[in-house]
Parts: sequence; structure tokens; C-alpha cells
Amino acid sequence: MNKHIQKLITRYWQESFGKKKFRPGKDTIPASGKFFDAREMIAITEAALDGWWTAGRFVETFEKRFSRMLGLRHCITTTSGSSANLLAIAALTSAHLGARRLKPGDEVITIAAGFPTTINPLILYGLVPVFVDIDPYTFNVDVAQLKKAISRKTKAIFLPHNIGNPFRVDVVRRIARTHGLWLVEDCCDALGSRYRGRQVGTFGDLATFSFYAGHHMTMGEGGAVVTANPRLAAIVRSFRDWGREYWFNTGEDKKRDTGLGSKKLGKLPLDYDSKFIFSEIGFNLKITDMQAALGLAQLDKLTSFTKRRKENYRFFTNLFAQYKQWIQFQKAEVHADPSWFGFLITINPDAPFTRREFIDYLHAHKIITRMLLGGNLTKQPYFRNYKVKHRISGSLVHTDFALERSFWIGLYQAIDAPRLSYMADVIRKFFARYGKKPR
Repeated sequence: MNKHIQKLITRYWQESFGKKKFRPGKDTIPASGKFFDAREMIAITEAALDGWWTAGRFVETFEKRFSRMLGLRHCITTTSGSSANLLAIAALTSAHLGARRLKPGDEVITIAAGFPTTINPLILYGLVPVFVDIDPYTFNVDVAQLKKAISRKTKAIFLPHNIGNPFRVDVVRRIARTHGLWLVEDCCDALGSRYRGRQVGTFGDLATFSFYAGHHMTMGEGGAVVTANPRLAAIVRSFRDWGREYWFNTGEDKKRDTGLGSKKLGKLPLDYDSKFIFSEIGFNLKITDMQAALGLAQLDKLTSFTKRRKENYRFFTNLFAQYKQWIQFQKAEVHADPSWFGFLITINPDAPFTRREFIDYLHAHKIITRMLLGGNLTKQPYFRNYKVKHRISGSLVHTDFALERSFWIGLYQAIDAPRLSYMADVIRKFFARYGKKPR
């Protein structure tokens, strides 16, 4: 790109978005958000000036870099983490999988203390979500309950690494292998997290990521499905690209064999254009080069983003440790090294204040909070409005406890030392109301 244009963009960023001094009590501290500088704006502009705009060289580069970062062979970008979840489940229903395909009525084990679009693809494909409880300290799946939930109808396990905390992958993976189940990791809130030194997203048959504005890195909107399995990768790509039997780069007519092995043309003429042969009930869920260019600039910073999130988690851990009589906070799983999405707090039943009182106080001081995603999805209005078919294995007692008493505050990379200092001062003053003097 022309250096003069780069200088103009840099100056524009400095004037419009450059670092401004934090004003305690006046500037809002979001629970999550994007964090960028002129490099992202230059990257987007370069992609725009190419005049291509749809998926092109930037998308190809991002997919290669992201899969290489994870040590996997395949990355298929898509429009969001929700779309990634949809594509992952859709792929497992493909006729190309033969006897292992998921069919209506098959059960998929998951948790209710998550986000709706982890569950919604199961519902849309006529699968039955089976909900098990969470561990009250890690907020991940209770693996003992997971084992008990398996039935003859169980065909898959689809779990999030909740709020960035990797679930007990070794145990869950062993269960999946023992029973011949598909394993899908929802890593939308966990990019950069590791389990036994290995990055999340590398354990399941498929894994999903989100690049929404409020996530670990952003494309504005965007997501990805990753896998080590070339057959699954081809199926995911087919569902993403209208259901095509063959893979074509955008704007090209060169057919790429997907390796799916289907030679049937239905009732089409033998000379029919391969670009218009469809073997799946697919979508158009591709991203643009502008999104991918932004993603590449953010990917360069992911290590520093992850470092800041971990540092901020340690800061809040030390702060809230002195108030453990009244609150709990989310603990990392054994062998896990989380890149935390937020700092999750649970109010104990004997605390002299309610969750609502604490949240209202924080909001009054410009500190924004969020609930534990959907809380208990089985109690959401849409589950009742649409009479969603599901099964609860055991009880959801800890899920309901979190529904009533948990929330989280931000710790993402834009929350720097001045903001941390202000947040700590506000929080200490709240607890001082109840006899806990600031330390």
C-alpha cells in the first residue's frame, strides 16, 4: 500500500482512537470489547483497495496462519462463532459420513450453562440435547455426570470451554473414544487457552472459534471451524459454500476435488458444470477479505492479548481472595492454562448483599457486567415457546445456582493498570459497607 495512505490512516487513528487518559468514574469499562490500533485500519484499507472484497488472498492467508498456529491441517472461516457451530453440527449430519452421520432423534451431550447457539444447531437438525450439570468451581461440565448421561441414543458430545476455562479434555476425550462418539469443542470464548500445554481446539473431531468484536481477537464479525480430518473439512466447506460437491476458490472456475468420493450426479446431465452440483443442503457463510485482513492484524497481537487477560485474572483473584467469605470466583481446571474470557463471580447465599445490589453498584460506577451467558438454557423463553425436545440427565442444581447468583466483569486486553486500579478501589469500597475494610 502507498506509504502516504498509511501515514494518513495512522494520523486518523491517532486523532480519533488514540490512547486517551482514562477518566475514573466517567469513562465506562465494558465487560468485553475490541482493542486495535492503526495497523488494523491499514489492513482493512489495503483489502478494500484491492477491489476484490469477497473471500480472496487475505482469507486464504488467514486460514493457513490460523491452522498453522493450532498445528491443524484445516481451517474454514465463516461469518461468526454461531455459524461455526452450525457448520460443525451440519457437517456431522452429512450423508457422506455413512453410518456415523447424526440423524434426527440422536442425542448430543452438552451443558445448559452456556450460549444458545451452541445448542440451537442441535435443535434445528432434530437432534436431542442432553444437559448435564456443571462443576460449581470450574463451571465446566461435571465429567461424572457426563458419564451417567450416555445412552444407546448418544452419538456426540458438544461442549464449551466455559468463559475460557478448558474442560477436562483428557477425561471427556476418553469417554468419547470409548463410546465411539463425535467430540466437538466450542472454543468461541477460549482462544489461546491450553490444556496440558496444548491449545484448545486441537482435541475434538471439530472445533469452533468466534472472532466477534467482544472476543479474544476480532474480525468485527467472524468465526472458524478447525479440524485435523480432511473429510470433515471438505464437508464443512461444502455446507459453508452453498452445499457444493466440489470446492472452488471464489472467482475461480478450477475445480478442486474434495475427496468426498461422491460420483453421483443425481439426475443431472453428464456434462453439467461442476460448479453447480450440490450434494448438501448448504448455505453461504463465507467472510470477506476485509474481515480476514483485520483478523490477520489481530492475530499478530494474540500472544500479548492472552498475556494481558491472564495478568488481569491474577489481579482480580488477589483482590477477591480477601472476600471469599461472601463470594466465589471461577477456578481453572487442573492442567488448564486459561485465556480467560471474563472474571466470573458467584455470590454466596449467606452474603449480606444480593447479586443485583452488587451489579447495580458496579454499573453506577461505570463498570459493566454480564450474566453467565444463557444461565440455564432449559429455562429460557424459547425453550418453552418452541417446546424444545431435550433431556436432563440427573439434576442441574449447580447450573441453577449459577443462574441465580453468578455474573462476570471484564478482564480483556483494553483493561489496563489505571482501569484496574479504579475497579479495585470501587470494589473495595463496596465490601467496606459490610465491614470488610479495604486492604
